[in-house]
This record gives sequence, structure tokens and C-alpha cells, in this order.
Amino acid sequence: MTEPLKLKEKVGYGFGDFASSMFWKLFSVYLLFYYTDVMGLAAAAVGTMFLVTRIWDTVNDPLFGIAADRTETRWGKFRPYILWMAVPFGLMGILTFTSPGFSTAGNLVYAYITYTIMMMVYSAINVPYASLMGVMTPNIKDRTTLSTFRFIFAFAGSILVLACAEPLVDVFGKTAGGTADLERGWQWTLVVFAIIASTLFYFTFAWTKERVKPPKEQETSLKEDLKDLSKNKPWFILLGAGVFTLIFNSLRDGSAIYYFKYYFANQQAFMLPGFDVAINYSTLYLVLGQAANIIGVVLAKPISDKIGKKNTFLYAMLLASALSCIFFTFSENDLMLIFSFQFLISICAGTVFPLLWSMYADIADYSEYRTGRRATGLIFSSSSMSQKLGWTLGGALTGWLLAVWGFEANAVQSAEAQTGIRMMLSFIPAAGALLSAAFIVFYKLSDSFMLEVSNDLVARRNEEKVIALPELV
Repeated sequence: MTEPLKLKEKVGYGFGDFASSMFWKLFSVYLLFYYTDVMGLAAAAVGTMFLVTRIWDTVNDPLFGIAADRTETRWGKFRPYILWMAVPFGLMGILTFTSPGFSTAGNLVYAYITYTIMMMVYSAINVPYASLMGVMTPNIKDRTTLSTFRFIFAFAGSILVLACAEPLVDVFGKTAGGTADLERGWQWTLVVFAIIASTLFYFTFAWTKERVKPPKEQETSLKEDLKDLSKNKPWFILLGAGVFTLIFNSLRDGSAIYYFKYYFANQQAFMLPGFDVAINYSTLYLVLGQAANIIGVVLAKPISDKIGKKNTFLYAMLLASALSCIFFTFSENDLMLIFSFQFLISICAGTVFPLLWSMYADIADYSEYRTGRRATGLIFSSSSMSQKLGWTLGGALTGWLLAVWGFEANAVQSAEAQTGIRMMLSFIPAAGALLSAAFIVFYKLSDSFMLEVSNDLVARRNEEKVIALPELV
């Protein structure tokens, strides 16, 4: 009999992605902007830095997955990493958004070093965190529910960051003379976010439990784990779908702040009542997107229960692609349409993410079903790898495309640069969504088949318990 997951445990698991997503959203939305407009680095140089550092970071993910699979502690395989890495996670976030005041070349070297270490720490905590979902429960329906909790909290963390980042920078950056010190503003803003994230990771460690164990007769063998993975076709398909989904999202996230700063003549939406703080259209746009993402996450389970995970994923990406193409036609005067389409596109994106991670859990079960071996950490690290690779390519493309179209930081942009920024929120991410849908067409693990797989694995595990019982008497 599978032990049911209590609300406290679901919330505890959700706290982990609240923490991770705070930093993920900071990096995907603000980091390129911070490097170009605060530290003064060239967009093309930052794009290249993202490519180099994130490719290294992508390689790290499977290594951490392999290490976690081979970790044995009284707390389990994956939970210890969440405890060990919580404080380094927060500290590196602060250092990443700290400007050292070096020369341009020195600042670029500093960015390479701090960002590389930051993302290694991110992998060291996030790969075990993602893998944890695969061992908290063997029930595929409970996993979808758990994934839903995870992404509701993830997008709530993103909303917190997007709603508060720019106002906090404004508050912390104010000087006695009334000028804005953006370097100090960003640094102290990250101190606040780092404390919140590290604390929430502790609750994830304390409130969750690992239940699904590898088969007792399984021997640790990296060669066999990699061999099993190389023959797992659904894994390759989902890897491709995940990469292009993240390209779609990272392009839209990374371009949004440039869109409102350099395409809109008026950036300020209103002043916050009672405070001397401006709320910009970019903040409202990004917060609306995250709120819509939560709606998509909530819709993912009931829709996928009716038409299946694959079809839900496919239709959401096709619709997101079509709506993104229409987005290009909007001008600054079409504010209501811009925000309406952001809302609809973000619902589609939100629907996909819990399905993606739930499907990776299914793939871990499918691998054990076929081979008799379980490598949860390795398989889930591939989901993080696809996330990082898509983010890598999307982030690098954003920097390079800005350079190609003649972008100059803190200056009036040419008509060509403005058109390019608009394309980075429309046609280019639309292509990513379309390619993601093309991959998922070939995904073959239906919900009905996975129910049979889950039942078979439960029966096998129960058999192991019956066989092992006489040895314990």
C-alpha cells in the first residue's frame, strides 16, 4: 500500500521550487540586462559568456545526478544535497549580482567566474531536488499532483521576484543626493532574495521523505546506467521537447525588459501609493505572465486527465506558437492586446511545465520496467540538462541577436534594433514552441500504458518485500 502524501509534504516540496525559481527568474529576466546596462558589458560578449558557462553547466547536471544516485545517507539519496547546498546557493546569488568595479575586461572575467560557480551550485541543489519527486511516491497521479504543487510554488516565487525586484532596487539604490546607485540596489535586493531562498530549501529538506528505493538486487554501475539511458527513446524525445520549450521561454523572458525600455516611449505605469517607487510596464507584464503560468499549471492536471499528457503538451505549444506570431503585429498603442496575449501565451507555457517533469518521472519508471534497474537521479538530471541547454541557447541568442541588430545599452535604439527586439518576443520564440511540439508528436508513453507499468513495478517491489521478510525474522 502506497503511503499517501500529506499536504505538509506537498507544500514542503513546493517550497524548493519557490526558492529555485526566484533565482531562475532573476537570471532569465534580469541578468543579461544587469550585465549590459549596470556592469557595462557588451551584449555579444555576454551572449558568448552565457554559451560557454552554460554548456559547462549543462555537462554538470548528469554528473550531479550520477553522484546523487550513489549517495547513501540516513536522510536518503537526494534530500541531503538540499540541506548542504542551501546556504552556498544564496551566497553565490549575491556575488553574481555584485559589481566588483573592475575594468570592462575585469568585470567580464568576474562575471565568468561567479556565474559559473553559481550555476554549479544551482545544479548541485536542483538536480537532487528534481529527482526527489521520482522517489517521494510511485503513484503516477500523485506525481502529477506533486508536480502541480511544485509549479504553483515555482511561479509564485517568480511572481515575488518580478513584482519586487525593480521596486527593491529602486529603494536600496537611493542615495543621500537623490541619485540612483543601481549596483548597490541590485546587491541588497539579492541579499533579501537569498535569505528567503536558503530558508525555504531547509523546509523542503525537513518536510519531505524518500520512499521509492532501487531494486534490492541492483548493483551500482555507471556503465549500465548510461547504456540503459542510451536505449531509452522516450528520454531523447522529451529531452528535445524540453530544450525547445526552454528556448521559447528564455527568449521571451530575456527580451521583455528590453522591449519595454527601448520600444516603449513611456516605461512607467504608475507610482506606488504611499511610496516614492515607480511601477513599470515591464514589471506588470512579467507579473501577469507568472500569474497566468499558475493558471496553466492548475489546468494541466484536469486537462491531461481527459486527453493525456502528450496531447495537452502538444496543443499548448502549438497554440503558444500561433499566439506569439500574432504578438509581432502589436505596437505601443496596443497595450491591452500586448497584455492579453502575454496572459494567453503564459497559460500555455504554464500548462507544459508540470507535464514535462511528470513525464520524466514516468520515463524513470519505464526504464526500471524495461531493464530492472533504476537511475532516478541520472534521468532527472537530463530534465535539468534540457532546461539548462534550452536556457543556454535562448540566453546566448538573446545577447547575439541584440548585437546583430545594433543594440546599444542606455541609448535610443535604431528602427532595426527595435524590430529585432519585437521579433525576439514573437517569431523567434514561436519557432522554439513549434519545434517542441514537433518532438512531442513522437512521444509514445501513453497514460494508460504508464498505469500498467506502475502497477507492475508496485507488484515487483511487493514481491521483494515478501522475499526479504524471512531474512528479517
